[in-house]
Amino acid sequence: MLRLTDFIIDCPDTMALAAFYSEVTGRPVKEGSHGDWAGIRFGEIELAFIRVEDYRAPQWPDSEHPKQFHLDFEVDDIEVEQSRVLALGATLQQDSIGPDGYGWRVYTDPIGHPFCLRRNKGVTWTDQGPIWAKGE
Repeated sequence: MLRLTDFIIDCPDTMALAAFYSEVTGRPVKEGSHGDWAGIRFGEIELAFIRVEDYRAPQWPDSEHPKQFHLDFEVDDIEVEQSRVLALGATLQQDSIGPDGYGWRVYTDPIGHPFCLRRNKGVTWTDQGPIWAKGE
């Protein structure tokens, strides 16, 4: 049996980046986190941060210094969440919200990793995960 247990992000300061994503997601930094490894639990999966001495930030969307990964966060109100993540230190990079209010915006975290806030038409989030409207 194969199970995904961790999604690990390289960074120069584990506790600072864990604190940023803790504020973004509303989930606490895992007890026992420290300067070399920090984590945030999401059920069975941990979003983890590992210290890298010679960290080089991706330069989104520059393909010479590629992003390598990005995180997507589904939100109910993009404007409210944008204000919150910008206040936490994120930077808006691209706006792809349509006139109907659906789409995504790309941001970078304080050390350059891209992530998106998304609002998908027809999705309702529950404790058990997303429920898509028929035909979506």
